[in-house]
Amino acid sequence: MLKLFVDSWLKLTSIVVLGGVLAGCQIDSEPKSELESIRERGVLRVGTLNNQLSYYIGPDGPTGLDYELALRFAQELGVDLEMKPAFRQSSLFPALQKGEIDMIAAGLSQLPQRLDKFRAGPAYYYVSQQIVYKKGQWRPRNMEQLVNNQQKLKQEEKPSDTLAIVQDSHFEQTLETWSQTYPELSYQIDPDADVNDLLKLVSLGELPFTMADSVELSLSQRIYPDLALAFEVTEDQPISWYIRQSDDESLYALLIEFFGGLKQSDELVNLEEKYLGHIGVFDYVDTRAFIRALDGKLPKWSSLFQQYSNEFDWRLIAALAYQESHWNPTAKSPTGVRGMMMLTLPTAKSVGVTNRLDPEQSVRGGVEYLRRIVARVPDSISQHEKIWFALASYNVGYGHMMDARRLTKKQGGNPDAWADVKERLPLLRQKKYYSQTRYGFARGDEAQNYVENIRRYYQSIIGHVDKQLAAQEALDNNTDDLTVIPPLEEEAETLLEQDEVEKAIETVE
Repeated sequence: MLKLFVDSWLKLTSIVVLGGVLAGCQIDSEPKSELESIRERGVLRVGTLNNQLSYYIGPDGPTGLDYELALRFAQELGVDLEMKPAFRQSSLFPALQKGEIDMIAAGLSQLPQRLDKFRAGPAYYYVSQQIVYKKGQWRPRNMEQLVNNQQKLKQEEKPSDTLAIVQDSHFEQTLETWSQTYPELSYQIDPDADVNDLLKLVSLGELPFTMADSVELSLSQRIYPDLALAFEVTEDQPISWYIRQSDDESLYALLIEFFGGLKQSDELVNLEEKYLGHIGVFDYVDTRAFIRALDGKLPKWSSLFQQYSNEFDWRLIAALAYQESHWNPTAKSPTGVRGMMMLTLPTAKSVGVTNRLDPEQSVRGGVEYLRRIVARVPDSISQHEKIWFALASYNVGYGHMMDARRLTKKQGGNPDAWADVKERLPLLRQKKYYSQTRYGFARGDEAQNYVENIRRYYQSIIGHVDKQLAAQEALDNNTDDLTVIPPLEEEAETLLEQDEVEKAIETVE
């Protein structure tokens, strides 16, 4: 009996142990959620486009609207961020499909063919698709006129493929839809170009028409001022990030929560103001003159701006100098300001400038004066926006800038947000409002335009200086060429010594 009991007990124990082992194996074999996989890896891999809106390497390291948003999202996940920039959209979705990246953050619109295969996050801004032409050339006002012109050219036995678009772009689907209404519509699909390539061809007169998003056109006009809107092809469309389609809701749920929090806290508004707030107004004549100055004058003075810019981006100082004097070192005004940075006599004395018409002294003194103003700007204002408040002070005076902040707060706005304060600056001209301020009347509208002009010049200089480098580093459509530019830290310095910069992976805390 005892033996039978022992045998039974051993069998039962074996079953329990085996069941536990099997249960443990089952638990271990359960697939991890996307969030768990990313957190276990410790890195969020984000595919993006290498351009001046989504992601690029600035003088202080990586920057761009999608980069900053992705960095905040990685911080929310508690992991590092790995940006994998490409120059063409066609590289991104295959990489996402293969699992080489976790998401795409590249300012891409929500399209049916994308939504069939991938999942879009919340919209964070909107763009329309537009037909672009060169100013001074024939302009179609709608699709019917464009198609009729193509038919006319065909009858005259002239080239009728006057419209070219980028391959694998959302423009393809749009034109396919239009072709149902206008079967005669003719267009080329360029497999090797990106949107900027085609916009450049239009500006040179080598291509009659192309398509671009409204934001892309506005940014490109700062570099190619001859570009102009012919007509809008679509209504405003939402721009979103993309992740893989899956039954796993973990990453998508956090994405919804993340953008909801950004909108509630106004952080999204502030980031959009930083990257998009300067593109609303385009002055063709001024931009043409500025582009000519980029080629004719900037090379002469760029080394001076670089030498004395100190903690500022030299391109920002160059933009400020252009706004002040159009890079004329002997500029004078009836109000008594002089030189490259147009300093008043008291200001010049305060920063040690003895000859305002000496360009070296003027730039050095102007930068020092700007540095002092930035140091006075309240710390409640975010670091990246302090410069806009300082530039407004440079133009209209520090006291008037603070008046505009107080007026903003009184009206329920955010006195620490440039987007809110710049809208109140023009009110300083109106007695109804300046009578409530400490420093009274001011040409606040001029200060508003002053800062926004500098922001536009700044972006144009960035685009002008970087466009040749970007062309040389252009990638083909192979997803294996997704690369990351490393920050200049210890790891990157080692890679530089090894001459392997292009193969480095940038990890940002």
